[in-house]
Amino acid sequence: MNKPKFWDKINFITILLLPFSLIVSFLVYLRRKFTKSLKFNLPIICVGNIYVGGTGKTPISIFFAKEFSKLGKNPSIIRKYYKNHIDEYELIKNEFKNLIINKSRKIALQQAEKANYDLAILDDGLQDYEIKKNLNIVCFNSEQLVGNGFVFPSGPLRENLSVLKNSDIIIINGIKNIQFEKKILKINKNLEIFYSYYKPLNINDFENKKLLALAGIGNPENFFKLIEQNNLKIEKKLIFPDHYIFSEAEAQNIVREAKENKYQIIMTEKDYFKLKNYKLENTNYLKVSLEIENKEKLLKRIYKIYD
Repeated sequence: MNKPKFWDKINFITILLLPFSLIVSFLVYLRRKFTKSLKFNLPIICVGNIYVGGTGKTPISIFFAKEFSKLGKNPSIIRKYYKNHIDEYELIKNEFKNLIINKSRKIALQQAEKANYDLAILDDGLQDYEIKKNLNIVCFNSEQLVGNGFVFPSGPLRENLSVLKNSDIIIINGIKNIQFEKKILKINKNLEIFYSYYKPLNINDFENKKLLALAGIGNPENFFKLIEQNNLKIEKKLIFPDHYIFSEAEAQNIVREAKENKYQIIMTEKDYFKLKNYKLENTNYLKVSLEIENKEKLLKRIYKIYD
């Protein structure tokens, strides 16, 4: 589904759905309180979120996997299997080969132990209380942060912000926000806060072209804003739900529209992996690198899990 507009602000629908959000919050509390956590024989870093989708967990997970490999470690990325998440699995494997996917994160971690990996990076899993983590990293995007601040379905949060009491590091993709920092530090004064941003690598491929921008991600407007911030002109935007599975006919229709209007198609890398098997003409994705401010300080902090 596409993200509802009322998740951004408090309005009548937000209040109407509030009783259901209270039920969800209570069920999450019970699950957290009465679920027994299993400890594993390798360090586990969880890269998760509270906001539903679009916070950049996967690029962060890949970043850590690559950085720890450079340090001589042998990390694996752990993902829970969902049928419609094939695009993300393909994206990860294109960047980092040691990916373990299973319907059960516990089984995936056991597989990692047997394969003699010395670090597991949980790409998502903050809400999986069956696993004892050594480090909890929570991702936000500065454009959305916590939306209207309510738990699903009144708002976009998977659980209450109180979960930050058990978190260690916050990574915010985007611009610095002192007010938000103060808000979360009131919940947990020991949180360490870092910022990241995406650096486009192939802007020249799209300069002076009329763009048809396609995004099937959690927060498509973030992608469109990144394009426009780099002085590129979007003539038309196509928005699809996160993990949307395109039929070949849909894909061909998009290419046909672009050809008729002399548009250059630009998309996210994740969408490119959904469509690449169709071998479409005139399609390209915006290549980006993830940059983290104070990277060495962050890596030094995370490396403490081996102490």
